[in-house]
Amino acid sequence: MEIPTGVLPAIRNMKDFDKALESSHNFIVLLETRLSQLKSLVDYTKRSNKKVLVHFDLIQGLKADEYGMEYLLREVKPDGILSTRGNIIKLAKKHKLLAIQRMFLLDSMALDHNLKLVDRFKPDCIEVLPGLMTSIVKKISQESNIPVIAGGLINEEEEVSGVMEAGAIAVSTSNSRLWEFQ
Repeated sequence: MEIPTGVLPAIRNMKDFDKALESSHNFIVLLETRLSQLKSLVDYTKRSNKKVLVHFDLIQGLKADEYGMEYLLREVKPDGILSTRGNIIKLAKKHKLLAIQRMFLLDSMALDHNLKLVDRFKPDCIEVLPGLMTSIVKKISQESNIPVIAGGLINEEEEVSGVMEAGAIAVSTSNSRLWEFQ
């Protein structure tokens, strides 16, 4: 299973979809979409020789349960998922789908809680939001021994470099200006 590295174009709206497909990156992330559009977006992405990661929690019309995961695996066939939900991470791992656990870190209690979830569900990668917290990215990378992706509020090339130096293997961003940054 390939782990994404570098900058990960994250698609929040359709006007950026074609631009992401034209980028030099191997992976793209679909953040928000309707279930009725998902299969065609994934198919189109794969025809462009890119791997696609789907944010499971943000698919409108898809229930976060075993049946939702079954549909995603059989019909949509993404290369991986992102989710804040432990049950979804567990199901993705069970079906050998790349599982990226998203962490929203508001305070030290949220950090402790999320680290316990990571230990329990053992995702393939962790996405830390907001990604600007280089000391936290470093701490999570070292404590979990799981690859870390930084995401959220990263707007400058220097910020991308900073979180990568702190130990992140990738940066997910919807800021299309950063998609050409290597």
